[in-house]
Amino acid sequence: MPKPAKNFFNNIQKDTIRQAIMNAELDTSGEIRVHIENECPGEVMERAAFVFNKLNMHKTNKRNGVLFYLALRHRKFAIIGDLGINAVVPEKFWDNIKEQLIEKFVEGDFCNGLADAITQTGLQLKKHFPFQSDDENELNDELSFGEN
Repeated sequence: MPKPAKNFFNNIQKDTIRQAIMNAELDTSGEIRVHIENECPGEVMERAAFVFNKLNMHKTNKRNGVLFYLALRHRKFAIIGDLGINAVVPEKFWDNIKEQLIEKFVEGDFCNGLADAITQTGLQLKKHFPFQSDDENELNDELSFGEN
């Protein structure tokens, strides 16, 4: 039986990813989450969209949430951006991030791959959704995990 998704990263790696999220969100109203589970029931984009909604990422004020979804055992991942961020990122931005992630994942470097992708996403969020004095952290920065 495979180990639970919550045990895929060690504590140092979890801290690295969490810190990447916090750093990426420092100068923006944007929100980034990472969700990891072992199995992806059905099509990966549909599952990621389900998780996006389950985590209430569609409820951010400026619709600028981004989810990095990983299904470990099924070797699938997806990036879901909400309406606000998708309307302003350059064409092929998410495809380029996915290609960079694939390169790191093939090397087995999941932690740094995610951290780099989060950093790149944060730069776009900062550019299009700069921090305002009344901004608040609308979503938890902790990694979330599926039960499977």
